[in-house]
Amino acid sequence: MWRGDPEGGRLEDFTVEVNEGEVVLDIIHRLQATQAGDLAVRWNCKAGKCGSCSAEINGRPRLLCMTRMSTFERADVVTVTPLRAFPVVRDLVTDVSYNYTKAREIPSFVPPAELAPGEYRMQQEDVERSQEFRKCIECFLCQDTCHVVRDHEENKQSFAGPRFLMRQAELDMHPLDAAEEQGLDRKTSAQEEHGLGYCNITKCCTEVCPEGIRITDNALIPMKERVADRKYDPLVWLGNKIRRRS
Repeated sequence: MWRGDPEGGRLEDFTVEVNEGEVVLDIIHRLQATQAGDLAVRWNCKAGKCGSCSAEINGRPRLLCMTRMSTFERADVVTVTPLRAFPVVRDLVTDVSYNYTKAREIPSFVPPAELAPGEYRMQQEDVERSQEFRKCIECFLCQDTCHVVRDHEENKQSFAGPRFLMRQAELDMHPLDAAEEQGLDRKTSAQEEHGLGYCNITKCCTEVCPEGIRITDNALIPMKERVADRKYDPLVWLGNKIRRRS
């Protein structure tokens, strides 16, 4: 278990009783109750729906409440450390405010001017496409494992990370979003303001998502393709020129 604060820290060994059916968060709570009453850990629902108890277990970003102890051998040493991509507050608690800053930078849904609330209509296929991305619980495991954020602190200024590029992609493919009519080009914004080009589609964000969202295949790659079409397809370029001229 990693113990420390922004000034530094270290791994400390603990031996804790494990009962059948328990998850890592249960062990953390028992550790707090019996051996380390000042251990800091963030959690809330213990049902894999709030995203609060994100940490790294044996080096892999995971939810403490969704990682069963039965996945480890009895003789295994289970190492729990804070999210590596974000500054440590204390012990397993990290400062994830970077993510909320990026969330505020993403322009929200722009409703169509000609439709009143209650008049929106969408094809079921479009509903299902967006619904996958709406399953996100904002645990920020994808943000933590993305090497663009994790290994390069200087990129945080210009890179939104997979969670918020996924949000851009969701809004860009939304059939009722009227952003372009208001002069907002989400494709250009994703590429030039939020760092879509930094993503090299290694799919590490998809691999750690506890909701099973196919972030890379269904959001980031399609968004990259639409950006490329806008920028390099000669027919799209010509069509945009004609549209602007008319």
